[in-house]
Amino acid sequence: MERLDKFLVECGVGSRSQIKDILKTGAVTVNGMPERDGARKIDPNANEIAYAGQVLQGKRRVVAMLHKPAGYVTATEDKQQRTVMELLPPELLRQDVKPVGRLDKETEGLLLFTNDGDLLHRLISPKKEVPKVYYARHEGQATEEDVQAFAQGLTLRDGTVCLSAKLEPLGAGESRITVCEGKYHQVRRMMASRDMTVLYLKREQEGSLTLGTLPAGQVRELTVQEVAELEAQCR
Repeated sequence: MERLDKFLVECGVGSRSQIKDILKTGAVTVNGMPERDGARKIDPNANEIAYAGQVLQGKRRVVAMLHKPAGYVTATEDKQQRTVMELLPPELLRQDVKPVGRLDKETEGLLLFTNDGDLLHRLISPKKEVPKVYYARHEGQATEEDVQAFAQGLTLRDGTVCLSAKLEPLGAGESRITVCEGKYHQVRRMMASRDMTVLYLKREQEGSLTLGTLPAGQVRELTVQEVAELEAQCR
């Protein structure tokens, strides 16, 4: 037996907060009757649970990691460009996983996928401050002034305000950048605002999870321990 709201989240109907609103509408039924109590205990194998008239089939929760190569857009579908979904095996696609955040087309590295809507929203929320670490090759040389500017929080040229971030110079034309949010092309734009055009960008880490030796274009499911550690960082 499990809670109805937990089952709905795992089926990808919405996040925990969204499920509360959905239940109020009466759009969720259990054995044909509207159910508004998310705490109700249900047995997915014995009860018929439906949303908007569509019967939901319980599915296992999946959290997977892809080493995204350049040349793919982070989208579930695109009529003109290759998407990261094309790199996933059929068994993951059948579990209805979605990308956690996004990496731009030319950025490589760690990209998570999950069918757990609540976990997805928590991982991408700036309020949870889940760190994302990038390696960059760029024009110019990062200075101590640049390091301080990142730490104080940059205001980009278009007025976008960025939270405090960490810039670590690694040598001529190389830096490591740690951010806790995911604005559009954020790392590239932050570096450009300090006159350091990014030539190559790779995400190496998200939370406690590192890319490790996973080859480009390959995907693997996370272990139970890895998922638990990620969850602990975004509670």
